[in-house]
Amino acid sequence: MSDLILFWHRRDLRLSDNTGLAAARRQSAKIVGVFCLDPKILQRDDVASVRVSYMIGCLQSLQERYAQAGSQLLILHANPTQAIPALAAALSAKAVFWNWDVEPYSQQRDRTVIDALKEKGIQFLEKNWDQILHAPENIRTGVNTAYTVYTPFWKNWSSKSKVKPVETLLNSQGLTEAENDIARQAGTIELPSAKDLGFHWDEELVIIPGEAQAQEQLEEFSAHRINEYQEQRNFPAVNGTSQLSAALKFGVIGIRTVWQATLDALQNSRSEETVASIRTWQQELAWREFYQHAMYNFPELAQGAFRETFKSFPWKTNEEHFQAWCEGRTGYPIVDAAMRQMNEIGWMHNRCRMIVANFLTKDLLINPQWGEKYFMQKLIDGDLSANNGGWQWSASSGMDPKPVRIFNPASQTQKFDPEGEYIRQWVPELRSLDTEYLVSGNIPASEREALDYPAPIVDHKQQQRLFKELYQQQKDL
Repeated sequence: MSDLILFWHRRDLRLSDNTGLAAARRQSAKIVGVFCLDPKILQRDDVASVRVSYMIGCLQSLQERYAQAGSQLLILHANPTQAIPALAAALSAKAVFWNWDVEPYSQQRDRTVIDALKEKGIQFLEKNWDQILHAPENIRTGVNTAYTVYTPFWKNWSSKSKVKPVETLLNSQGLTEAENDIARQAGTIELPSAKDLGFHWDEELVIIPGEAQAQEQLEEFSAHRINEYQEQRNFPAVNGTSQLSAALKFGVIGIRTVWQATLDALQNSRSEETVASIRTWQQELAWREFYQHAMYNFPELAQGAFRETFKSFPWKTNEEHFQAWCEGRTGYPIVDAAMRQMNEIGWMHNRCRMIVANFLTKDLLINPQWGEKYFMQKLIDGDLSANNGGWQWSASSGMDPKPVRIFNPASQTQKFDPEGEYIRQWVPELRSLDTEYLVSGNIPASEREALDYPAPIVDHKQQQRLFKELYQQQKDL
């Protein structure tokens, strides 16, 4: 058995601030990376082409980083439960290290890999967390149960000290030519393109892939926009958010690095307003972690509603309404703008994600799982935990102490797109419309016809009443 440690990358496509990789480097000077393109994931019907394109770009960047460090990133395209142990055995690796994941499929897969490695006498790293700041086992209520409400979770989570970024893997030994031949025989391949895998995204990526770019994004945001985050984050026409969600989903940047940036920003802040903005962004990071802890502790969330009232809710199955929502042809300008943004660039502002999810569930009365899946089919940052948590929050079916939350599309527009800038950008046929009509949504029929823009497919007030009636009936059962 050699001194080789295989490091299995999954949601940590970087070398810096990588806890599992740092642990491997402490044990050996010979670290080789491996990434497995998993057919069980790639063949799902909720995989976005834009997300695969971004992932491939991140893997290209990671391969370059490994080469600079003196090693390499191997690529497999096979079932990881068989391919990872087989590769490790073929290379006589002494260990396979990786970072744990919260998702149900990932945990099941990893346990199978562990069993196979044990059979072959190959070491592995015990459960090691990298994508979150605190392990789910360490954030518990006073009676040692998992949190189901964010505010007490935040109080506990924020009170605990956070680990600082771990040291970068600066150099490593790679495989010899003979070992490379063995790796090829064991199934390693050249990194394919997204198109090779059957995913076609011909537009430019709205977020540039790679570790260096993610670090640049973080530095730019934490030096400037984070100071106005609280004020600007809800306005979709303003570039007021970090847009780090895709980098965090794929682990192109370490969460400890991100948290440290908030602490540095706090240290450099000069006003109560900037402190409040930074704290607000920290709370958003905690929301991300709350949803990940929730998915880990309650894996059934991936299958449906958390609240009993919504487990048998009589959702509608109106395919025509759902298709209008998907295409951004509902007759509600803010909803249509948001859906078209996602369809065109693979990303949507978070305020708009809440608006369109609320509209699908509270106005169209359509099962939130339909929308949740459509988001995963389109988003560059599509993440099971965050997407599921957001949809359950919007549908009122999740971990939320407020029983029913209904957004009025017109009032949301008046608050967060008061001049109609965002709508004009993404619904070009409405650019010439008076702002009053655009923002209120009360567009005269003659104008709609002239601009080829549809009438509202439902009446918001009527649907609001209907939803509340259905909700009350479910509660009374």
